[in-house]
This record gives sequence, C-alpha cells and structure tokens, in this order.
Amino acid sequence: MNKPLKKPIIHQVETVAQSRLFTVESVDLEFSNGERRIYERMRPSNREAVMIVPVVDDHLILIREYAVGTESYELGFSKGLIDPGEGVLEAANRELKEEVGFGAKRLTFLKKLGMAPSYFSSKMNILVAEDLYPESLPGDEPEPLPQVRWPLARMMDLLEEPDFNEARNVSALFLVREWLREQGRL
Repeated sequence: MNKPLKKPIIHQVETVAQSRLFTVESVDLEFSNGERRIYERMRPSNREAVMIVPVVDDHLILIREYAVGTESYELGFSKGLIDPGEGVLEAANRELKEEVGFGAKRLTFLKKLGMAPSYFSSKMNILVAEDLYPESLPGDEPEPLPQVRWPLARMMDLLEEPDFNEARNVSALFLVREWLREQGRL
C-alpha cells in the first residue's frame, strides 16, 4: 500500500484576474520536499453541474449547441449548472425541460466527474433520463437547440462524429454504455 502524500502548504492565495464569469487565483505552494511553486487556478466554487443523457425507446437524444471556446457547434448531451437550493435530480429535470423539451419520470445518477482538477474545482453529475414526457421550460439559450436522435445500437459511432469530441460527453457515453449493459439493454 502506498503511503498517502502530504498536501502542500498554501502560503498565499491572490486574485490575479477577474471577469464577469471567472476569477483566476495565484496560489503559492510549498511541497513536502521544500520545493515552492506558484500555480494558477479558477477560484473554487461549491456549485456543481449536471449532464443528462436522455434515453427514449432505442435512441439517445443529443443537442447541438454553440461553443464559443472552439467557435463551433458541438453535438452533446444536455447540461447546466445546479441552481442554489436545487438538488441534482431537480436540476437535471429542469435542464432537460429547458434544452430538450422533455421531463423525465425516472432519473438515474451514474457518476460525479471532476473537470480539469489542476485548474478547476468543478464537478459534473452524469445522469440518465428515462420515461420522458413532453414539457418545456424557458431556458437561457440564445437560440433553439436542435435535437439529434441517435440509435442505441450505434451509440459508439458517436466517437467518429467530428462535432462530438468534448471530454465530458465522451465520458458520459461510456458510462451510459456500461449502465445499459448492466440493464441488459445492449
């Protein structure tokens, strides 16, 4: 068994940049061997997010959404922040209604993922949505999000799609594939 590593000592945390959405911090660290380094990170937040993989009949429902970071439309699963006072299931159902136009009678939590933990404290909760029913809520998207229904029998072919490449979506795809296998549906 490996001996647990001793966490570095944090000598100072300083805000070095701030925008409407992000605060970048400089963190002065001293490691157990005496080495000192300055790291940068996004200010830690307790807010988490959800990503929902809707399964209807023998299809997955994905959306196309503009991603300003890559200046392209990306194919992926519905996602969004958990609002203050909301639980994971509540947030997942709300985001599903806002982005896909369906509610879910059954939501199954699969896993909580970290996203680039060297720079972010963010967590993404991956869920499967089933027993869907039509219901829409107004969302904060600037344009309608086109839906793509993808056959379960070809779900891993999504990896060949040039606009399906965001790491959280790929992770969700593998998690859902394993969940479907456990359910005897693949």
